Amino acid sequence: MALITTIRNNSWILVVVIGFALAAFILMDFSGQGVGGGGGPTAMGTVAGKKLDINEFNRAEAALYPNAAGDVYGRRSVLWDYFVEEAIVEKEAEELGLSVSAEEMMELQFGNNLSPIMTQRFRDPNTGQVNREQLNQIRGMIEGGTVSSAIESGQLQRSFPAYWSHQMKEIKKDRLQTKLNTLVQKSIYTPSWMAEMMHNDGNQRMNFNYVKIPFDDVDASGISVADADLQSYLNENKAKFVSDEETRRVSYVTFNIVPTKKDSSDLYETVAKLLPGFNTTDNDSLFVDSNYGTISNVYFNKSQVSPAYADELFTMNPGTAAGPFIDGRKYTIVKLLDRKIMPDSVDSRHILINAKTDVEYRAAFAKIDSLKNLIEAGTNTFEELARAHSQGPSGPNGGNLGYSQPNKMVKPFNDLIFYEAEKGKVYPVVTNFGVHLVEVLGYKFIKNEEAVKIATISESIVPSDFTQKQVYNKALEFAAKHRTLEEMAAAAEGNPDLSVETSAGLKKNDFFVGTLGAGEGSRSMVKWAFSGNASKNLVSSEVYEYQDPAEFFDNKYVIAGLKSIQKAGNVSIADVRDEIEPIVLNQKRGEAIKGKISGQSLGAIASSYNSEVDTITGATFNSSYLPELGSEPNVLAAAYNMEANTTSQPIVGNNGIYVIQLVNKTLPTAVTNLPQVRKQASSTYQTQVGRQLIQAMKKTVKIEDSRSTFY
Repeated sequence: MALITTIRNNSWILVVVIGFALAAFILMDFSGQGVGGGGGPTAMGTVAGKKLDINEFNRAEAALYPNAAGDVYGRRSVLWDYFVEEAIVEKEAEELGLSVSAEEMMELQFGNNLSPIMTQRFRDPNTGQVNREQLNQIRGMIEGGTVSSAIESGQLQRSFPAYWSHQMKEIKKDRLQTKLNTLVQKSIYTPSWMAEMMHNDGNQRMNFNYVKIPFDDVDASGISVADADLQSYLNENKAKFVSDEETRRVSYVTFNIVPTKKDSSDLYETVAKLLPGFNTTDNDSLFVDSNYGTISNVYFNKSQVSPAYADELFTMNPGTAAGPFIDGRKYTIVKLLDRKIMPDSVDSRHILINAKTDVEYRAAFAKIDSLKNLIEAGTNTFEELARAHSQGPSGPNGGNLGYSQPNKMVKPFNDLIFYEAEKGKVYPVVTNFGVHLVEVLGYKFIKNEEAVKIATISESIVPSDFTQKQVYNKALEFAAKHRTLEEMAAAAEGNPDLSVETSAGLKKNDFFVGTLGAGEGSRSMVKWAFSGNASKNLVSSEVYEYQDPAEFFDNKYVIAGLKSIQKAGNVSIADVRDEIEPIVLNQKRGEAIKGKISGQSLGAIASSYNSEVDTITGATFNSSYLPELGSEPNVLAAAYNMEANTTSQPIVGNNGIYVIQLVNKTLPTAVTNLPQVRKQASSTYQTQVGRQLIQAMKKTVKIEDSRSTFY
């Protein structure tokens, strides 16, 4: 395996970047040229006057995620945020005279104060420490001028220079951002009066009894919500509903695709036809591979195999097959290859030759092979060779590891000693530690539990292409007949298999839609909603396709229409009616019930509404969350302002209507070390700088986002 493949597969061994001393190599910067302000056909946006070029973006994506599958839009969103933040940080740092010197860059990459990016990517998962040996190996390769030859020989992938160049930018951006954060953190000061107030709010404890009446328990038949009520709520909560950019909501109907009885029957027959051949084949591996099945090289106890066929499997004779069984969403036939009593623990010893790179693994394997020959020829004993050559901690003990239970060793080692090795013979095995020479010394049998070795062939129970096509045609016909949201809703109401859902506000670059989730279908829907072809109340003529993430068949088709358009800035009632109407209705429920329960005892209220009296102890004014109630700031504020042994008026909260009775308050202790309290108060805000500063900086610059033009 090429070195870069090892790097990609192990996050602690990713490629490194270096600075000034390697300036000649850095000329290979994958961007090819600088970028400046202004637009153009390749501009996917501008940030503070700096052009973000789609070609540079694509090269960075290819370097960072060369073979990645999964959520491509999620990765692009993260990468876009990086480019935006990089432009903002560089601009701010330049204006403040902040920079990263060549010497500092070298220290961040190879010194004693590594960048967090380096420590994360070079952390050995086995030790939790930075793998300095690997770091130095790659550094030596680069400084020795052997990178080009390493690429030609296959030790490094051709994407190495691009990855290297981008990582250097990541390190620089991270370091500059840290300096900016530190400047702000050092400037935070808490005056004495504020420190004392925060101390008091956090140390005055309140104990109170309460009754909660859920909103749904209040009869709303005589309550109506008028537009004036909604407008009043909007006026009082403007800040919650101001949007920095235009958002649009879509309503959609989902046509789910499920296998028909014929699909299921056909798949059953497909698997059943393989059973005779599975029973008679004299080459299980070839038969299983030819039919896309799996064959185990380990033994499973009854609890480790599918309950669909576990009972029958443990009564079968080795060499026989049975099924098909309904195994979750699959039809499965299973063959019993072998059955035996498994040991509860195995006594073993080993000789380990450490290895990390391909070259080291080849050398280690050659050495292990020579040691194996010496042992098998009787020239040397296992114990003396282990003492002389093993690089593992058990070497001085002759390589003895003692008894180990199943799955306590790394998998290749575990599988060898429990399932494959014969007592007294020596076997080489490769793990992520290196190459081992292993001998099993003994077994312990306590439970005498039987285990089986099996092979399976399965067919997933999925809709056929014909079924998918039929559902697609239904969705297409539905979209053609129902061109407005009213028509779509009326048609869905008459079909028990269909219902209309409405998304939250979507921005033009979003790729996640309501219950549909992320993916190409959702992204296409958002692009249509923001296109010139969309208008309010119009249903798209396109059928949006969604795939099963595991089996990759079409599992749903969606028809969508544009529900609303909310321009940037303040919103109108029409834009948020569906969102705020339930909130206002709950407020009116609270107001309606106040007159009915005011002056009653907690017990009487609880009896009338099938509730109970509960108690909260140790609450403070600055508690943002109470385990018993959740987030209820109105309740805390009322308790804070009450006297002991008094009962509140009904309080309309977030999750219901409350009446509370304050039992007592514990007065806060006097401040004895004001400087320490002030320091702690400042620290609370300082810890928020890293998360909030960059977001605040984004609001101070002009950002033009044209990503939707490209994807």
